Amino acid sequence: MENNNEDQTLFADGFDKAIVGVDLVSSPPRIIYDKSKMIDVLVHQEELSIEDAIDFLAYNVWGAYVGLGTPIYMDDGDSEHIREIIESYEL
Repeated sequence: MENNNEDQTLFADGFDKAIVGVDLVSSPPRIIYDKSKMIDVLVHQEELSIEDAIDFLAYNVWGAYVGLGTPIYMDDGDSEHIREIIESYEL
């Protein structure tokens, strides 16, 4: 049987320091990344501004779907912060 990206757990290259977990319920398992830690990686390693790092990640990484093993990119925070994020998507 041929193996392709559709059925593999995928990693975001260069962002191992931003891994915060794994979703084992999905098949294949999906790696979970903290968005703020990914921003920090680009700011410190690539010397991008915070705004440029966010723009790069939003355009090239966070919105990309590359199959069932596509990583999960999460925002963390308290319940109030999470509710604000959800409400911004409902507009």
